[in-house]
Amino acid sequence: MNYLVRRLLLAVPSILGISVVLFTILALAPGDPFSDLASDPSIPPSVAAALRAKFGLDDPVYLRYFHWLVAMLHGDWGFSFASRIDVSHLILQRLPTTLCVIGASQVLALMIAVPVGVYAGVRPYSIFDQVASSLALIGFSLPTFFTGLVFIVVFSVYLHWLPFVYRTDIGGEGLPLAWAYIRQTIMPVMVLALFQGAPWTRFVRASVLDVVRLDHVTTARAKGLPERVVVLKHVVRNAMIPVVTLVALQMPVIFGGAIITEQIFRVPGIGSLLISAILANDTPVIMGVTFVFACLVILFNLTADLLYGWLDPRIAYR
Repeated sequence: MNYLVRRLLLAVPSILGISVVLFTILALAPGDPFSDLASDPSIPPSVAAALRAKFGLDDPVYLRYFHWLVAMLHGDWGFSFASRIDVSHLILQRLPTTLCVIGASQVLALMIAVPVGVYAGVRPYSIFDQVASSLALIGFSLPTFFTGLVFIVVFSVYLHWLPFVYRTDIGGEGLPLAWAYIRQTIMPVMVLALFQGAPWTRFVRASVLDVVRLDHVTTARAKGLPERVVVLKHVVRNAMIPVVTLVALQMPVIFGGAIITEQIFRVPGIGSLLISAILANDTPVIMGVTFVFACLVILFNLTADLLYGWLDPRIAYR
């Protein structure tokens, strides 16, 4: 418990530092959210000037950041210039969809990568290992936008099995409604699972190859323990420690892939919200979404640190 409290306290300076960098970059970036008003002859320049003064766009960067930080700590994340609603409301609308898609894809990727990587690592250079390594290399080489388009062409255009556009206005109730939402989520989840599972499979295989040669594994086999017990208890558990590190460190990459995937399938998540905000130069929304991404990455890294103690009892949190 003390370790968790210390890690949470250490996360505060990291979050503050990230917020300073993000806010400074967005404040110094070119573009004006009220440029459309300035180009409209029917709107007097005083209106745009009054709006800039209201939102403090002409204040120094450090003063604007201080006002944003104080407002955020009070629960006010700003006001969207494009949607005309609160940023926090926009993010809370979209965040559950993104977390569901990313969470389901991670579970599916781990369900594929761990058993395939372990079996390939225990039986290196076998036919299964060669096929799994080749497929993992292909999956690792394909970007998400290409995989998404291939899935749309195959499963939507030719086979007509799955919808290629995510809809939020589906009618019905009960099991038919749930099945409709599951069907339109399958392809985004599969694309992200392939994007994550391919490199994880190769990494699990390499980690198992390192552990299976260690002395304690040889000793366990010399004692006559069944191969299944040796693999599950002595190999897999120790091999998962670097895998947990990889999963935590790849969270920014996963969120980047989710942004592209949401654009391809029109998933109403915070990734598509970020792209729309960038195109509209909606800096409060951009700041809010990127800040949420940063907080989620820090949270996943903290979770990975806590999992180390469960996977390896030699690690003590003091």
